[in-house]
Amino acid sequence: MSVRQGLLALLSDGPKYGAQLRAEFEERTGGSWPLNVGQVYTTLGRLERDGLVAPDGGPDEEGRIGYRITDAGRAELDGWWADPVGSDGTPRNELAIKLALAVTLPGVDVPALVHAQRTATMARLRALTRQKATASAALDNPSAANGSANGHSPGVGPGGGLSRLLVIENLVYAAESEIRWLDHVEARVLARSAAARA
Repeated sequence: MSVRQGLLALLSDGPKYGAQLRAEFEERTGGSWPLNVGQVYTTLGRLERDGLVAPDGGPDEEGRIGYRITDAGRAELDGWWADPVGSDGTPRNELAIKLALAVTLPGVDVPALVHAQRTATMARLRALTRQKATASAALDNPSAANGSANGHSPGVGPGGGLSRLLVIENLVYAAESEIRWLDHVEARVLARSAAARA
């Protein structure tokens, strides 16, 4: 996903200005993909240039300009919703590259590297599990979680809590997968070391 489609999705819910888009993007994605306001305004400029968004009137009393999605923007967004996310490209996973290089170079303690990474990933998994529990509790009792009568954060629709939970769960599954992969790497490295000693 690009920021472009994310902003179009948020604008489909109604006009917003840049800082508002940034805050809602982070709220709805559980803060998993932080945006800076400059990136948001640069993307809005490109979307406006491409006819996908338009200013929604003039600046407000604080000088902020709201943007709204155009029909062309809505068509692009509809296309994005309809198209499956591809994973055709070669991933640039720093950990995979780090370990691939480590096993080819003398003097690198690969088991220690794997152990350190597993420890860090386990800590991240524990933190994510706590976040998941908090997000699940907020979803089960939304008005108690934020004191809102309608059960969702200001500016965020009723799916806001669910969207945060889904992103956190994705991160949990990714961390669990990384731990399984690290176990696999460790077993391969140990088997190769044993074969080399034999």
